[in-house]
Amino acid sequence: MAFAQTKEDISGKISLISTQARGDIDDNDVIKNNVPYGISSKILLKIAKKGTPLVKLGNGNLKVMLVAGIHGNELPPQIGLLKLVERLRNSKLNGTVYIIPFAAPLATRNNSRWLDGLDLNRAGLNEGSVTYDLLKSIQELEVDAVADFHSTKIGSNPGRESVFCTKNPCGESFEIGQFITKRTSSELICYNAAGKMYNGALEDECNIRGIPAVTCEVVSENGQITPGSTEKSLMQMESYLKYFKIID
Repeated sequence: MAFAQTKEDISGKISLISTQARGDIDDNDVIKNNVPYGISSKILLKIAKKGTPLVKLGNGNLKVMLVAGIHGNELPPQIGLLKLVERLRNSKLNGTVYIIPFAAPLATRNNSRWLDGLDLNRAGLNEGSVTYDLLKSIQELEVDAVADFHSTKIGSNPGRESVFCTKNPCGESFEIGQFITKRTSSELICYNAAGKMYNGALEDECNIRGIPAVTCEVVSENGQITPGSTEKSLMQMESYLKYFKIID
């Protein structure tokens, strides 16, 4: 797909879904040194000082969401979503794309997996958490599908490039996972039922609510950006959008 690259101001397309995790991401030197050039990235880093930013691109009936930064020290997908915003902002989209590049800016600033001692990918049922607010926004916006992007270091869980999905109660999660893994170097990791292995995870809580969701992982050291990892994350993101025919 050919992406237009112009300096459109996207500030009017950004809202905040939570103010509790605000943070100055420029204090994270790894992020700062890898932010893609463009006005969109500058605006998003500025707004992240106020809270969790939500970008809206396109205006079609089909609505999908891409999220990164649930774990603040998993950096490649956060940079990947900044690059995706830059690529998509002037492109014709066959649907509406919501993008959250920094779910918890404070955790990203601190290069920490945790936010105030809480693992946000187990906090979907914790009222008042960023994940709870994110799930609430997904439902209020009537989002049709969600993809949550992470990175994993070798020797951890899963420790390999992969896509997590489940077959029940939302079978389309499995179909999305298959589509992405067939078009990338990712391995499919599928569980029979949502919420059994990872209670409170964003993907699982979406699937339980009938909103098909997957979790995509690329390999990178925590708090770092291993060469090639951002590009692999971008490939997962674009494959996800291609599943819905939002991009060609």
